[in-house]
Amino acid sequence: MKTNNRHELMTQTPVPELIVHLAVPTIISMLVTGIYNTADTFFVGRISTQATAAVGLVFSVMAIIQAFGFFCGHGSGNYLSRALGAGREKEANEMASTGFAVALLIGACLAAVGIFNLERIALWVGATPTTLEDTMTYMRIILLGAPFMCGQFVINNQLRFQGSAVYAMIGLMCGAVMNMFLDPLLILVFHMGVAGAAIATVAGQITSFIVLLIGSSKGENIRLNIKNVRFNRTYLLGILNGGAPSLLRQGMAAVATLLLNTAAGNLGGDAAIAGMSIVTRILAMTVSALIGFGQGYQPMCSYNYGAGLKRRVREGYFFCVKYGTIVLAVVSALCAVFAPQLISLFRKDPDVIAVGASALRWQAAALPLMGTSVPSNMMLQSIGKGVKASITSAARSGIFFIPLILILPRMFGLFGVEITQAVADVFAFALTVPMAASELKKMKVDDDHRE
Repeated sequence: MKTNNRHELMTQTPVPELIVHLAVPTIISMLVTGIYNTADTFFVGRISTQATAAVGLVFSVMAIIQAFGFFCGHGSGNYLSRALGAGREKEANEMASTGFAVALLIGACLAAVGIFNLERIALWVGATPTTLEDTMTYMRIILLGAPFMCGQFVINNQLRFQGSAVYAMIGLMCGAVMNMFLDPLLILVFHMGVAGAAIATVAGQITSFIVLLIGSSKGENIRLNIKNVRFNRTYLLGILNGGAPSLLRQGMAAVATLLLNTAAGNLGGDAAIAGMSIVTRILAMTVSALIGFGQGYQPMCSYNYGAGLKRRVREGYFFCVKYGTIVLAVVSALCAVFAPQLISLFRKDPDVIAVGASALRWQAAALPLMGTSVPSNMMLQSIGKGVKASITSAARSGIFFIPLILILPRMFGLFGVEITQAVADVFAFALTVPMAASELKKMKVDDDHRE
């Protein structure tokens, strides 16, 4: 795609058509990624409840790695997209390479620190005497893949923010196929247990990394080049401003998962941890389409905001909210009706199903609210409102979830664990809407003045 064609695509294509054009590859990517993120849980569920719990415990560590990948990817991606919209291509090129370099350095540091403190971290995330060995085995291999995991999230997001969602989709899907191929082979055929699941996951991440790196060198996509790396104040602060909301969102999710597993384990043992872990994976997969939809909106939002076309930004926001809410309402109903059957797909343990089905129904009840919360947060992040975006990012899994997971289980026992996320979603919705509304109002005033 030529540069002038990209500008015409991003600024002149009808908003609904543009968002769908950018979102469809991303939705496919997110759905496939959601499926392969649950593949480990599905196949490990054939081993034991303890193995299922161990994979769920390490999910919080993976969330931290992903948090830093999204931090660098969204931070550099938002910046370079606004720069392209404003015609500053040199800045866009330098930011792309800088964001990628920062991600690789962070990933290497996370791997080193994690491996040298493996048992301590395993106990910290909630491993019990019966799950400790599996947790350490799975985590050790996952940490070795941390640099590739961080790097592939950066390239994926940078491609999306340039409007090259198809390249991003291909990269993620290649990794997903690799993971889903290796999971049954290593777990069921070669009987490698949780180690096989971890190897399959890391192999998928490395495959995505390589394919995405190749994709970044195609067409008019920005080429990553070490000569363009600039560790200066402007770019590092740009990554921080644009990426802090993602870091907070993902980081708080990791902390929330840790506290959730600890509370579930204390009140219901390994079966409760397994049940809540399965619910977390199912919901991550169900909202993946919404996130993909929102990620189709993000490049359109940041590019048009940089070009001063704020009416298009507002139109895109309301389009995403309307259809995102409708889809989530349908998904919510399906999860509520078929909750036991969904949980039993992963583990046919009556105790696991009892906890998981109850938690899934409660969390599904609040799911439609994310149809507004997620696009609102993505809009604030994409237009460079770092403080508001950081607050709304931290709201769901941090500001509200963390105190609630400490309070509700003490009041209601295991039932308190099951309802915590739903209650947090309601409070997060109430906080996010006014913050988004204030920025939308400012954009409307600016448009009125221009006319």
